[in-house]
Amino acid sequence: MVPLDEVSLQFNPTTLNILNIILGLIVFGVSLNIKVVDFKVLAKSPKPFLVGVMSQFLLFPALAFLVILLIQPPPSVALGIILVAACPGGNISNFMTLHAKGNAALSIAMSAFSTALATIMTPFNIAFWGSKIASTDSLMNDVSLDPLEMFFMILILMLIPLTSGIYISNRFPRFAYKLQKFMRVFSLTFFGGFIIFGIAINLKYFYHLKGVVSLSVIGLNALGFLIGYGFSYLMGLKEYDRRAVSIETGIQNSGLGLILVFNFFEGLGGMALIAAFWGVWHIIAGLLLSTYWSHRKITIQTV
Repeated sequence: MVPLDEVSLQFNPTTLNILNIILGLIVFGVSLNIKVVDFKVLAKSPKPFLVGVMSQFLLFPALAFLVILLIQPPPSVALGIILVAACPGGNISNFMTLHAKGNAALSIAMSAFSTALATIMTPFNIAFWGSKIASTDSLMNDVSLDPLEMFFMILILMLIPLTSGIYISNRFPRFAYKLQKFMRVFSLTFFGGFIIFGIAINLKYFYHLKGVVSLSVIGLNALGFLIGYGFSYLMGLKEYDRRAVSIETGIQNSGLGLILVFNFFEGLGGMALIAAFWGVWHIIAGLLLSTYWSHRKITIQTV
C-alpha cells in the first residue's frame, strides 16, 4: 500500500486548463443571478454579512486547525483540510439556502463577496494555518507555495468571471435571464463529468477514502454548519439569516480547491482526496440540512 502522503493524482496540462475554464464558467453562471440591489440591501444592514464573513474566513479555518490538532491525520490530509476550510463558499449554497427558507439575498451576496475576498483570504489562510503545523509546513516548502501567485490565479479564475456576470446581469437583464439556465446546466454537467473522469483515471488511489479521509470530511463539514449557525445565534441574527450563514460556512468551493491542489501541490494525494470527497459529501449533507429546515417554520426572534 502506497503511503497517502506519497500518492500523487495525475492530470495533464490540457485537462487542468479545461477544469480552470469550467470553474470560471460556473462562477460566471452563478453571478448572472446577482443584482446591485442585493448589495444595497446589505449596505443598509451589514451585520449578517459581516457575521457570515467572519464565520467563513476566520472561524472555520481556525476550527479546521483545531480538528487537525485533535485527530492528527497524515500531513497531506491535514493540508487538504486546511485547503478546503480556506476556500470560499460553494456555488450551490444559494439554491440550498433558498430551499431551507433562509435569506437567499444574503447567501447570494456572501457568495459574491467571498469569491472576491478569496483572492486574498484563501492564500492567506492556507499559508498561515499550514505554517502552524510542522508536517504541513514541510509539504508547503516542498512545493514552494507562492501566495502571490495563488492570488493572481484566483483573481483570474473567479473574480473576473464574477464581475463579468454581475455586469451582464444588471446591464442586460433579459439576456442574463435567458443565459442563466443554459450556463447552469452546461457548466455543472461538464464539471461533474470532469470529476468523474478524474476519479476514473485515478481510481486505484480512492481506496484511501475510507477511514481518516472520509471521517475528516464528514466531521469538519458538520462542524462548519454548526459553527455558522451557532455564531450567528450568538451574534443575535434572525433565524433566516442564521440558516444562510450556516450553509455558506458549510458549503465550500471544492472545485477551486481541486484546481489549487493540481496547480500548486502537484496533485498531492491526501489533499486531492479531501477536496474530491468534500465536493460530493457537502452536497449530500447540505441537501439533507436544507430539506430539514424547509419543513420547519422560521422564527423571527433574535437573541
